[in-house]
Amino acid sequence: MACYNATYVERLLQKYLDDREAVPENWRAFFDREAEENGVSAAELGSRPPSFRPRSIFGETGPAPGPATAGGGTVGNVKLQKVQYASDQLVNGYRSRGHFNAKLDPLNIKNKKATNLSLEAFGLARSDLDQRVYYSSGDKIEQIVLEDLIKRLDDLYCKHIGYQFTHIDETDVQQWIIDRIEHQSHIKELPNSVQRQILQRLTEATVFEEFVRKKYVGAKTFSLFGSEMLIAMLDLLIDRAASNHVREVVLGMPHRGRLNVLTNIIGQPARELFAQFNDVDFHQFLGGGDVKYHLGNSVDKKTTSGNEVHLSLCFNPSHLEFINPVALGRLRAKQDRTGDDQRRRGMAVLIHGDAAFIGEGVVQETLNLSQLEGYKVGGTVHIIVNNQIGFTTSYDDSRSTRYCTDIARMLQIPIFHVNGDDPEAVADVVSMAMDFREKFQRDVIIDLVCYRRLGHNEADEPSFTQPMMYKAIDKQLPIRDSYLNRLVEQNRISPEEANAISDEYQEFLKKEYDIAQEMKERSLRRPEGVWEEFAGGLEPTNDEDPEHDPADECPETRIPIDRSAEILRMLATVPEDFHRNRKLTRIADQRREMADGHRSLDWAAAEALAFATLSMEGHRIRLSGQDSQRGTFNQRHSVLHDINDGHEHCIFTNLSQKQAPVEIVNSPLSEAGVLGFDYGYSLDYPNALVAWEAQFGDFSNAAQVIIDQFMASAEDKWRRLSGLVLMLPHGYEGQGPEHSSARLERFLWLAAEDNIQVAIPTTPAQYFHILRRQMKRTWKKPLILFTPKSLLRHPAAVSSLEELANNKFERIIRDTRENPETTSRVIMCSGKVYYDLAHYRDEHQRHDVAIIRVEQPYPLKNHTVQAVLDQYQDGVPLYWVQEEPDNMGVWPYWKLRYGHRMFERFPLSVIARETSSSPATGSKAAHEYEQQQLLERAFNT
Repeated sequence: MACYNATYVERLLQKYLDDREAVPENWRAFFDREAEENGVSAAELGSRPPSFRPRSIFGETGPAPGPATAGGGTVGNVKLQKVQYASDQLVNGYRSRGHFNAKLDPLNIKNKKATNLSLEAFGLARSDLDQRVYYSSGDKIEQIVLEDLIKRLDDLYCKHIGYQFTHIDETDVQQWIIDRIEHQSHIKELPNSVQRQILQRLTEATVFEEFVRKKYVGAKTFSLFGSEMLIAMLDLLIDRAASNHVREVVLGMPHRGRLNVLTNIIGQPARELFAQFNDVDFHQFLGGGDVKYHLGNSVDKKTTSGNEVHLSLCFNPSHLEFINPVALGRLRAKQDRTGDDQRRRGMAVLIHGDAAFIGEGVVQETLNLSQLEGYKVGGTVHIIVNNQIGFTTSYDDSRSTRYCTDIARMLQIPIFHVNGDDPEAVADVVSMAMDFREKFQRDVIIDLVCYRRLGHNEADEPSFTQPMMYKAIDKQLPIRDSYLNRLVEQNRISPEEANAISDEYQEFLKKEYDIAQEMKERSLRRPEGVWEEFAGGLEPTNDEDPEHDPADECPETRIPIDRSAEILRMLATVPEDFHRNRKLTRIADQRREMADGHRSLDWAAAEALAFATLSMEGHRIRLSGQDSQRGTFNQRHSVLHDINDGHEHCIFTNLSQKQAPVEIVNSPLSEAGVLGFDYGYSLDYPNALVAWEAQFGDFSNAAQVIIDQFMASAEDKWRRLSGLVLMLPHGYEGQGPEHSSARLERFLWLAAEDNIQVAIPTTPAQYFHILRRQMKRTWKKPLILFTPKSLLRHPAAVSSLEELANNKFERIIRDTRENPETTSRVIMCSGKVYYDLAHYRDEHQRHDVAIIRVEQPYPLKNHTVQAVLDQYQDGVPLYWVQEEPDNMGVWPYWKLRYGHRMFERFPLSVIARETSSSPATGSKAAHEYEQQQLLERAFNT
């Protein structure tokens, strides 16, 4: 904390004497004035000992006559310096701990212990109150009576705003905040136009809640009663953002207050909301849709200042806080898509509940993204609607910290606590928060301390668990009424004018309600805007002509051999002044051999070609994950590091003049936050290949909420499409239960209505084509790719450039043996186990066994499978073989779909590990024994 006393001024004076221009202008003027008033030059001023310097520098009553024995002058001087030092500490105390004493709770029932800011705490006495001390803030210094200083500090730091910022390390950031607080009045008198704007929004928020509660008795609305200030706050905040040239605002929020925000901030017609309450056209939502307080919307809105801004309120489930990274990913995509590299034209606003903000781990994950290069959005405004209660849990039982915001102290950002029943204090905080974000491009936290007038939902009785709180709430005047009384007392508005505002909005809602009675509920919008050219729904098929099924066809994913060779050579080339690791030079040499046709294509090279060709065709690439630049398995090496100075080179740089960016991001050690961010990114950038890679496949289980509640069901619930790719390393190589299975079965249980794509490609060419297919199709669905570990370098898991030039992605790869009529058994499998089976067959000369690879278990049409099996005689036993236990992997889904006899032609059974609660053994030797048993059973059962 910057705190200035005599020692500080002495140092500053010495700096002034050495170089007058080295001190700030106001300090130069101060020292110039001191020299002039004392009739000396600046040099003479500096030559005097401190006890004989002008009194206005150190607050002395006059030059000390000499030693302490000569009349006590020095004793008095020491006393004054002691008071000055103590007053400096007092100022520091208010700045660092004044928020503990601020009057933040509208109910005035919080029993958290205040901090001690008494005179005695700083070694001062009442007799010191009339002493004049120097009070300095930044480069400004003034002399003030101690009693007046304390009153000023109390007004600044202990009223209805609590400023928490001394955890910030940078003194310049701290000083900016101090200047904003201390160089202006605590609450500036707002223009009457702004006061009326606030009253208007409070009135609309209040009347809306009352209207809905009366018209739809007992319906769940998760009302904003007690927190109506949120609507006025958002209105002020969006106005200020638009004035700062923000043109895109993405909002994420929980269910409480959402209907009010949709109507009064987003501008969704009230009639549409009322039609949803009426729920007359339910047939269109059978098996789909979502409750109204989970829905979102977007609109172009003209603010009070006359600027236009696009508002997007994200759809989200009841899983509190998981919308946070999704909203930020959406904003980042909008910024990247529109070339807003400075992150100035877009802003995210995240609204939180107090219990969820401190309780949900995804909050910490999201906060940690805020200053990371691959995830920056220019600063997020966080608003905590602090009801001082969870569902029924008091704050003392929901956190171990004093504030629900204490988790945010991990960042170098301020936290503003504000009494939600003081609209003008809220307006002051909004102004300061927005200016902080604009200047520093960092997050900012606003803790809106309010209360919840009703229970968690309208059917709850809150006094069961919080009787004292609800006694206080019953006596509390609603904020709209208290603010109106304040404005009437100030003669800023008349009761008649205020009543007219209320009556007008009441009449508006009545008209909207009447219209809604004749309406059917509007179905969710079809894709529009940047999604207009894309489609969801079921995968295109032609059931009338099974021989011609569009689902089995790919868009053009092939690349001519000479083009692939040329790109491989470019990928192997680095700038002349770049010094790469000699082992990476070997990889570059191998890629040149691939280009020349002297070496087969491995997995990493195929991926690099897919990324490069898509980029050169105008598709942005974004791949993020833990250690994704190098690759968990030392395979990718997309970003190289110079061995001399460490500077980086991305291999996808300068492939062509018109290429789209390729962004390979090393993510923080986070799954839910990062996957949520990338999912959000995919929602607003359909022309980009957006992929998230798990370090090991089963680590995706730490992001299960994003997978279940967003990726798998967003289209069914909200008509939201995504082309996000999940890359999940999967395969049993004896690495134990945590590094073997990506839980394939979970994704297949989630699969329905062609909502996702689940694929396990087994060759580099298959991988190449499916990545390109994902971008070339207009049919957009999340793609779950189970990628290999050991197959990354398996000598048999290779492809040729001809396969990139002539093939397409095959959902099923047929067995290629001659004379299929001699087949005695058919094995179907997916993934790495194919290579083990193929090796065993060759080794044991079992030419009577067919092995079929299912590369895409879902969606997979029956006639596609039938066409592969048509060449085998009826009654030939068919075995599904997998490495996973038989209660995991593809088998449970396969058995449910086909039963024990496929297409009434082939008896079907499974060969797998025994049913288990854990995916794999932790013993390498046990794994190898199990694998050998699996292979022997596959051929000899």
